[in-house]
Amino acid sequence: MKKFSCLLLLAALLSSTAWAACTYPTAPGKLPDGSTASRDEMLAGKKLVEQYNADMNTYLGCIKTEYDDSVAKGATLTEEQKQQMAARYTAKNDAAVDELQGVASRFNEQLRVFKAKSAPAK
Repeated sequence: MKKFSCLLLLAALLSSTAWAACTYPTAPGKLPDGSTASRDEMLAGKKLVEQYNADMNTYLGCIKTEYDDSVAKGATLTEEQKQQMAARYTAKNDAAVDELQGVASRFNEQLRVFKAKSAPAK
């Protein structure tokens, strides 16, 4: 029975609802095209990326807090179970950071195109 209780606890901790309080932010839909965008459109795109960055940092902080809380409450967890939780947290964190970096890179590329187009010819 004790083993069954531990399995139920682990299932609860590892279920997708365990970290459901953390809302994954939606990436900006369409970033401005640097070759055709106006300055105002580029500034609006910058604000979208900055807001997305702030939202993603809030999400990352949330999953870290929930992970830490889950580990603290899981005193009866085995080392293997704790490692599985850590691996899940790390995977979620890394995926979020990768997506954030991708959005920032795409915007920065368009910003370089915009600046090159806007630069006076020498």
